[in-house]
Amino acid sequence: MESIFNKVNGFIKGLGSIFLGLIPVSVFWYLLSGADLFPGMEVVANLTTLVNTLGNSGFTGFIVLIILAYFLTEKK
Repeated sequence: MESIFNKVNGFIKGLGSIFLGLIPVSVFWYLLSGADLFPGMEVVANLTTLVNTLGNSGFTGFIVLIILAYFLTEKK
């Protein structure tokens, strides 16, 4: 049973790594071509909105930023 959980956990981590790797690729593509890499997904606009929202939220935005940083940093 533990083996199944380890496989599922590894799959989810791998999937998350793929999606996090697509963010810089899509931003780079947007800078080169001016078009979105995936139609209907405006990555640059969404990142700009996220940063503006966190910046305007004051202390709550700071707490959310700390939580996001905790989840996105590599743990050893």
